[in-house]
Amino acid sequence: MGSEREPIWKAMVLTLFPDMFPGPLGQSLAGRALAEGIWALETVDIRSFASDKHRSVDDAPFGGGAGMVMRPDVVDAAIRAAHGLGPLIYLTPRGRLLTQARVKELAAGPGATLLCGRFEGVDQRVLDAHQAEEISLGDFVLSGGEPAALMLMDAVVRLLPGVTGNQESLEEESFERGLLEYPHYTRPQEWQGRAVPEVLVSGHHEKVRAWRQRQAEDVTRQRRPDLYDRYAASIDGKKG
Repeated sequence: MGSEREPIWKAMVLTLFPDMFPGPLGQSLAGRALAEGIWALETVDIRSFASDKHRSVDDAPFGGGAGMVMRPDVVDAAIRAAHGLGPLIYLTPRGRLLTQARVKELAAGPGATLLCGRFEGVDQRVLDAHQAEEISLGDFVLSGGEPAALMLMDAVVRLLPGVTGNQESLEEESFERGLLEYPHYTRPQEWQGRAVPEVLVSGHHEKVRAWRQRQAEDVTRQRRPDLYDRYAASIDGKKG
């Protein structure tokens, strides 16, 4: 049973596979928040707006080439029927890379309408007509936009008030300070001959803080030099 409270954030998902939702978002913290009405999720079946007897949503691309393209008239009808909140976001490998900063902006708004493509993608004209924001999760290709939409929603929902109990934990995560997160350790203190770094059991909070900062800087420099360069530039700018 869901709550009667007004949701803080609402997702409207346009998809050919509405049964894929809420999927994993129906579990754990996101699932509990969904049941409590902290956020809301609705799906729109794009195929229901097909006008022919075969319920066709795609056609061959002009200019030739492999694959099929989702028709602009069908997608347009679905978008117009959705009456979604917030920006219209099209999940596509050619979009701008999703960042934590953009996730925070979305979480601060009323919601988002997520368009999930299939086949070779969506006719560009309907994207232009509705000024869709094209977002990518990385330099890889999925079978459709649905997994990407789930990931985007998960990133947003966990930032909503009342979803994650420990605000300090959110502030310490990767990307929040321009760095990847430092490594974590818990009990037992020694495991398979590997001991927890001594500083973490020293009880000296300032030394722990300094150690974690160095670790975050080191792991970012090694694994994401692009992030580290931006971080270093920001530090230099503050010093200047």
